[in-house]
Amino acid sequence: MKHFDIIIIGSGPGGYIAAERAGDAGQKVLLIEKEHLGGVCTNWGCIPTKSLLNSAKLYVHARESQSFGVTAENVSYDFTRSMAWKQEVVETLRKGIEFLMKKSSVTVVFGEAECLSPSLVKVKDEQYTCDNLIIASGSEAMVPPIPGTDQDFVMTNREILGLEALPKRLAVIGGGVIGMEFASFFSSVGTEVHVIEMLDEVLPMMDRDLAKLMRREMKQVKYHLGSRVTEIKDHQVVFTDSAGKTGTVDADIVLISAGRKPNTLGLEELGLDIQKGAVTVDDRMRTNLPNVYAVGDITGRSLLAHSASRMAEVAVDTILGRKSLMRWHAIPWAVYSLPEAAGCGMTAEEAEKQGRKVKTAAVQMRSNGRFLAEHGKKAGGLCKVVVDADSEVLLGVHLLGAVSSEIIYGAAAMIESELRVRDIKEIVFPHPSVSEIIKDALWALS
Repeated sequence: MKHFDIIIIGSGPGGYIAAERAGDAGQKVLLIEKEHLGGVCTNWGCIPTKSLLNSAKLYVHARESQSFGVTAENVSYDFTRSMAWKQEVVETLRKGIEFLMKKSSVTVVFGEAECLSPSLVKVKDEQYTCDNLIIASGSEAMVPPIPGTDQDFVMTNREILGLEALPKRLAVIGGGVIGMEFASFFSSVGTEVHVIEMLDEVLPMMDRDLAKLMRREMKQVKYHLGSRVTEIKDHQVVFTDSAGKTGTVDADIVLISAGRKPNTLGLEELGLDIQKGAVTVDDRMRTNLPNVYAVGDITGRSLLAHSASRMAEVAVDTILGRKSLMRWHAIPWAVYSLPEAAGCGMTAEEAEKQGRKVKTAAVQMRSNGRFLAEHGKKAGGLCKVVVDADSEVLLGVHLLGAVSSEIIYGAAAMIESELRVRDIKEIVFPHPSVSEIIKDALWALS
């Protein structure tokens, strides 16, 4: 029976980052993965979807390039080649993670992990002991109890990434991040797309003004808001709207994107505190059991790859006796659609619910020199800032427009550092850059 300082269950962006950090710190680490290194993010989530979305964006930009003096004739989209590129990217990154594990002297075992105790884990016929256990088992797509979801043409994000042909008609159940990204991709390359959302707006974590603008920019998608799906028949989705009226959408493929649920692996039997299907942790990623930690989607706190990676670093720091805390209020998010969207911190509505007095300002993206030069006057976009009216501390930044995902980290640093408006005004931004829009929005406050 082999003994390790740390055993990690799951090799997603929480698990493999924890393994790398711990291995580099001299810990003897075992990483257990039931399928492929990289978990959902690398294999069926973040990476493959961004590969496909980039192909779609290139296609759209090529078709619209005449305004910028470039004529591309006979532009076409090859779904088979795009899918092959997606898979090439995935496999390259898997090998990259494998290299990182070897570099950090991490032992990797493939198979289903069974926790016999907080310090004893079984994989197939082998048992391993540890001083510390990190659970990074991730999440899986949640399939609501709708009649008809067991049919072959009804898929989650995992199955739809294995399609061999482009569907003519796609129905997306759920207007969250996953649903909107797939809606953006498929509608950009010629598929008729319908998004059916139970709430009265898509992307509920987003500022409502930006969510509305997102729908307007993704005008090729048909939206059915405030609608609850009641049944999926033979290539037809049946739903009821807020007025009680029944509607239908015909679809070759139906995508279920109704959220995700943590993979708890039967961990209740260990005595872990599990609330609402997720493992309870503190700000140092400790569970209620000594020397047992949980990171990533399994915690239910922030189901984002970069959140999982930061949680992993905090967990390893805690094990090593370093002072490190997870700060939840400044985690950025991004939607990699066309157009992109990103945000960090609170919306005005969220801040007001906390009893804060706030002031906001919004600036059109096309007022920014670089954005206008690269995307033109027809491209919509917005930057909105939320500031505490009393302290002048920046509370939130919300972006819609190209490269939003690439500049939101700056807003995250500002919010985490609790910078005031006057502090940010003193920062020198490069010109011309789209990032200047944040500073412009803050100047617009006055």
